[in-house]
Amino acid sequence: SLFGELMAAPFVSILMGSDSDLPVMEKTCQILKKFDIPYEVRIYSAHRTPEDTKQFVVEAEDRGCAVFIAGAGLSAALPGVVAAYTTRPVIGVPIDTGPLQGVDALLSMVQMPPGIPVATVAIGSVGARNAGYLAAQMLGMIDESLAAKIKQERLDNAQIIRDKNEGLSI
Repeated sequence: SLFGELMAAPFVSILMGSDSDLPVMEKTCQILKKFDIPYEVRIYSAHRTPEDTKQFVVEAEDRGCAVFIAGAGLSAALPGVVAAYTTRPVIGVPIDTGPLQGVDALLSMVQMPPGIPVATVAIGSVGARNAGYLAAQMLGMIDESLAAKIKQERLDNAQIIRDKNEGLSI
């Protein structure tokens, strides 16, 4: 079963259309590392290497990929192409490039046709971090220890705010 397969060795596949997207997508990697989630990073282009992209997605799913994260700018077709070849969750990260600074990518990702969703996060580095958190939460549904780590981080973040309130002296 899929559940049994994912229990064995789930991982996240991170794709990006160009190596120029790497500084943003490294933020995703940092979050996954924080939670000890295995991942792989690859460069594939929806337009320049469509067949390679398809082959990678199909093979990654066969190897146990649980979540795909795809970063792309401009027309941002990559997350949609990934979603076309898998029923695993796909998270799109709009990269803040080009004359519209990622707004074009954001709109491209959120306007997927019915039945082929791409969960889309904020533009740029904040979105890349949230993609990592969202993937962790998805995997936390089948991994109680991971879910506990995520909950603990939320509690720790809340305490940081409480401590800052205590330290205010205006």
